Amino acid sequence: MFASLYRRLKCLGGSEGAEILEFAISLPLLLVVVVGVFDFGTAFTVKQKLGNTALQGARVASNQPTADLLLTGGCNAPPSICSVRDVVDKSLVASALNDCGLAAANGVPGAALTWTFTTTGTCAGPLTLTIERGYHYTATLPNPPFSAAAYTIEATRLTLNYPYRWQFNRVAPLVAPGANYPAVSQINSVTIMQNLN
Repeated sequence: MFASLYRRLKCLGGSEGAEILEFAISLPLLLVVVVGVFDFGTAFTVKQKLGNTALQGARVASNQPTADLLLTGGCNAPPSICSVRDVVDKSLVASALNDCGLAAANGVPGAALTWTFTTTGTCAGPLTLTIERGYHYTATLPNPPFSAAAYTIEATRLTLNYPYRWQFNRVAPLVAPGANYPAVSQINSVTIMQNLN
């Protein structure tokens, strides 16, 4: 390919043909770099937005009462869990991210006090929201005023898996023909917050 291009450009003369040939060779590499920088920057921005969304959902969940956790609300989960799902959905929309139809997703009960909402909607892959109201972790608090023993803390853990469609895989074959990069990756965000109720 480059040999035939070189022969055609040879008739242009010395430096003019060389400059066009150099540009033709470097353009695909430049395009891959520009798209790569843009794509990874966008993925980083999505990760930050998902972190904020998960934080808002965990904050709301940690303040919800536990009295309704044995009931079933309109989303096949307790009303307090449905409200957390709604907060996450509204935060995704406010962040200009695709909510993948999360507002209409029904919860699937899992282990004790755990509900999972999975939807694809118009997304490139599945969006998964897992709300664990009975999550426990241990922590050592400053001594004094607390004892040196480890404390078990009841918390809420919110896990958000979001599908991200890469654009880089469209231009990578320009530099490396036959290269195959994943078109969609899951961006994961986990937030844990101590239950206050």
